[in-house]
Amino acid sequence: MSPARPEHAPQTQFQVLGNCLQIGGVPLTQLAERVGSTPFYAYDRGRLTARVQQLRKLLPAQLALHYSIKANPMPAVVQHMAALVDGLDVASAGEMRLALDTTMPAERISFAGPGKTDAELRQAVAAGVALNVESATEMRRLENIGNALGYTPRVVLRINPDFELKSSGMKMGGGARQFGIDAECIPDVMATLKSSGMEFAGFHIFAGSQSLKAEAIIEAQTKCFELAIRLAQFAPQAPRSVNIGGGFGIPYFPGEKALELEPVAAHLHAILPRVQKSLPQAGLALELGRYLVGEAGIYVSRVIDKKISRGLSYLVTDGGLHHHLAASGNFGQVIRKNFPVAVGNKVQGSGALASVVGPLCTPLDLLADQLPLDHAEVGDLIVVFQSGAYGLTASPGAFLSHTAALEVLV
Repeated sequence: MSPARPEHAPQTQFQVLGNCLQIGGVPLTQLAERVGSTPFYAYDRGRLTARVQQLRKLLPAQLALHYSIKANPMPAVVQHMAALVDGLDVASAGEMRLALDTTMPAERISFAGPGKTDAELRQAVAAGVALNVESATEMRRLENIGNALGYTPRVVLRINPDFELKSSGMKMGGGARQFGIDAECIPDVMATLKSSGMEFAGFHIFAGSQSLKAEAIIEAQTKCFELAIRLAQFAPQAPRSVNIGGGFGIPYFPGEKALELEPVAAHLHAILPRVQKSLPQAGLALELGRYLVGEAGIYVSRVIDKKISRGLSYLVTDGGLHHHLAASGNFGQVIRKNFPVAVGNKVQGSGALASVVGPLCTPLDLLADQLPLDHAEVGDLIVVFQSGAYGLTASPGAFLSHTAALEVLV
């Protein structure tokens, strides 16, 4: 007897009434009519708010929450999140413009990422946002730009730590990285910063992302704070901010379980008094993106053909990897695994297996591989869950020149 296949984590964040998925209290079939065409992404504003409220309830009150816009830069989502969080983190001039269009004060916006152009640095200095400096060269360029403009840049040193977030989907620290300044080089960089006349604001330490292991996150947070305390002794002035990134993951694939927040929160409650004693002037922050928005979004496409090929059932939809690269398995997966997928207007069905493919002329255009979806028929709506982060803007939308997907906040 073959072992049972692992199941996806239950998708209970959305209500089901009359066998139809509800998004923001609206039946999916009605929402599709309201949007006007498929494919589209839909984000549930109630779910976004609830996630932030959950974190506020569990985490220490003195720990700020920042939203990393790269996870989902839809303007309506950014506006909604700006009203809920304490800061916004951006990774391009385009994202900075989105952040500045909100009510978030410029001093609570930070700009990170390697390879910032002189034009981006000038815009950021003029706007008064904090710049997370990624190299000694970038710091020298920033000093020259500040002098030319007559403004004082606010500098946050992004540190490449000598450790990584274990069990993470993406390693952002440890070893050789394009991100940040190696921790062992920080004392020399801070000596240069002291003589530059620029304003030292604090540290940004990002060890990794997409971890579902509480113990791994706890270990990384402890090391981040210890590193910040150790390096603060070399600072030209006491740091006023320490951003330790996030790393909180969400379950995408069969067998994965949701991150247990309670142990992480308990650890933060225990460690923060010591950190604040060592860094009394520093505001402490978590920077979260995927964890705040990922589970609040779905991707919806419509079945336009159903076929059998040598015994296998295929549902051909009007959406595919050009809109949702991650669900196709081509956004960092080594071995392709299925996102949770359902027939949104017929959530419960026969259980027979079918694959969901898109309209692109490539075998990579696969949204679901042999999942119990065969009860779908032409005209039905296929839903990909866990689609609120790194969806539309992380996908090759111009590939084969198909129509772009729409986005709605409900």
